[in-house]
Amino acid sequence: MKRNCIIGQSGGPTIAINASLAGIIHRAKASQEFENVYGMINGIKGLLEGRYMDLLEEFDDGDKINALKQTPAMYLGSCRYKLPTFQDDEDTYVKLFRILKELEITDFFYIGGNDSMDTVMKLDDYAKYINSDIHFIGIPKTIDNDLMGTDHTPGFGSAAKYVAASILEVVHDSLIYQLQSVTIIEIMGRNAGWLTAAAALARNEYNVAPDLIYLPEVVFDKDKFLADIHEVMKRKRCVVIAVSEGIRDQNGHFLDDDSKYAKKDAFGHVLHSGTGKLLESLVFKEFGCKVRSIELNVLQRCAMHIASKTDLDESFVIGQKAIDTALANKSGHVMGFKRISNNPYQVDYISSDVRKIANLEQKIPTEWINKDGNNITQELYDYLFPLIQGEVNVNYQNGIPAYYSCNHLNK
Repeated sequence: MKRNCIIGQSGGPTIAINASLAGIIHRAKASQEFENVYGMINGIKGLLEGRYMDLLEEFDDGDKINALKQTPAMYLGSCRYKLPTFQDDEDTYVKLFRILKELEITDFFYIGGNDSMDTVMKLDDYAKYINSDIHFIGIPKTIDNDLMGTDHTPGFGSAAKYVAASILEVVHDSLIYQLQSVTIIEIMGRNAGWLTAAAALARNEYNVAPDLIYLPEVVFDKDKFLADIHEVMKRKRCVVIAVSEGIRDQNGHFLDDDSKYAKKDAFGHVLHSGTGKLLESLVFKEFGCKVRSIELNVLQRCAMHIASKTDLDESFVIGQKAIDTALANKSGHVMGFKRISNNPYQVDYISSDVRKIANLEQKIPTEWINKDGNNITQELYDYLFPLIQGEVNVNYQNGIPAYYSCNHLNK
């Protein structure tokens, strides 16, 4: 009997999430086991509204699949939909599984971050409750790199490469004047500082910046922060600082808790905005020199022009491996990487029980942060370094990148 699968994407976009989608489509076609490969439009929410497309019809040759692999963001669109438990709202599950039955779905793939893995877990729980044979497989993605069950997440390496390159360019910008200056770069990371730590990858034979790195895994002290800057200024004119948006004081309060811009997303997560500005005011008051804060915000999420080839290649393969995992009749699993070595860099592709991953966060081990809490250790640098290697040859048209059309998301 031929199989039918359906794929969804959820949460925030990354440079590499479409590479995993492309990997699934490629492997499904090559296996000759699948009659239909469907894509949910706007994730589980779109599927509940009956919105999906035929991916085999759209991606009918290798060139199209390769173009999809090199297109940022989410081809299928996304959603931030908190799926209730079936004990609280079984009607939603009855409707969803009725749609899956009508499409004769045998395998369900969901590409996303922590909240998406929660969705996979709940769907698999209900499938077991009603004795459904559908296989539910999660495929990780997040630039935050905070998912459990994997050495790193698809999408992180490319975002890290963008952060490192941006920091280096800021350094070049700051050095041109004979002025004392402090530049503060605020980088995404609510509870985990992986992206901010990647700023250290900007360091090279002539540049030691960022001079200071502050991560949410350790307590942030304003007085010590100013003292750290004083120390750096004893040896350099221009100070460059990388700071996570989610740094907290000794009482566990975010620095921007009182910001007038504070908002929450659909899952109740605080959307931080203002950490860099707050520190900019603090530094100017202390030093009276030129101070600038820069918020990278979402810029690193879809910067395909500076993608990591390692990241894209791994993301494509992990999509392929997800098909193999479903064909092995596993369900309630999340794909992941297991690192074998840093040099030479090698990984294995694994899968783990979603219940050991959903709603948990992988933070930077404190032993990978220096004792002063203002820099990273060599161990963390060695972990990060392989993930940004290699460049992607992006096609251009009319002077800008030529990506696969997502016009269907405008409807």
